[in-house]
Amino acid sequence: MSERIVVSECFARDGLQNEPDIVSTETKVALIDRFSRLGLPRIEATSYSNPKVVPQFSDASEVLAKITRRDDAHYKATCANLRAVERANADHDAGKGVNEISLLASATESHSQKNLRATKDEQWQRIAEMVSAAGSRYRLIGSLSVTFGCPFEGAVEPGVVVDDCIRFAELGIQHVSLGDTTGLATPWSVDALFERIGKAAPDVTLIAHFHDSRGTGLANCVAAYGAGCRWFDSSFGGAGGHPAKIKYGGGHTGNVATEDLINLFEAMGVQTSVDLDGLLDVAQFCEGTLGRQLNGKTLRTGLSPLIRGETG
Repeated sequence: MSERIVVSECFARDGLQNEPDIVSTETKVALIDRFSRLGLPRIEATSYSNPKVVPQFSDASEVLAKITRRDDAHYKATCANLRAVERANADHDAGKGVNEISLLASATESHSQKNLRATKDEQWQRIAEMVSAAGSRYRLIGSLSVTFGCPFEGAVEPGVVVDDCIRFAELGIQHVSLGDTTGLATPWSVDALFERIGKAAPDVTLIAHFHDSRGTGLANCVAAYGAGCRWFDSSFGGAGGHPAKIKYGGGHTGNVATEDLINLFEAMGVQTSVDLDGLLDVAQFCEGTLGRQLNGKTLRTGLSPLIRGETG
């Protein structure tokens, strides 16, 4: 199992979005620069959310103007509507923007209306408009929520998720993140869904975005890898999930912890391109940023000695 995986670090956006206290612009820049130096190939840097709704990212343009970029990395911003893409375009065209954006959709009607304030049909129309406005500036990522279960509607028919992935592809979006929004996936359901989408939409690159709400996140990542997935989203310390004002999902909706994900895959012999010597220092910096112990295990125990062939 030596094939390299692509890890996207989500702490600076998904991780901070959940925090009630505003993190300074300087600290956000320091975080992103540390992620870059680690060699992470994809970094979720910010969101173009309405600052009145998500004030944490009112400094999106300033952060992007100050970070130090690697030429071989992709820096991503989240865009929920056309206005967000227009803001992204303005920064991009001024030479300080991102080279990847994510466009949001939900697999269920109820979650779409709750989370995006639009019906599914309305949001798909928005996505078409966003794709048109984005042009060829970015790598486009379709971000599909509640793909393994919905807190409002329960089980989600896999065929609906397949159809949504095909719909992304028809709009020219070749990368789709499957979000397990409240941690309802199991290794069996992951294997089945990834295999089904792979057959129905073979040109789509699937991205595993699992929340560790019920302690199944890493197991689901391994199942996704076994089903052919090589792209994974994670966040240092398992930080993130939902905006602080959203309370569904039992209130514990954090992501898979980056340090645990990388430790696991490297111990399995799967390369991640990440600087292991600096990994835990960055995890410690993320804890310091939020001022509390986070949920990652590897920062407490250290990296597996099996990664480097050590014996004790």
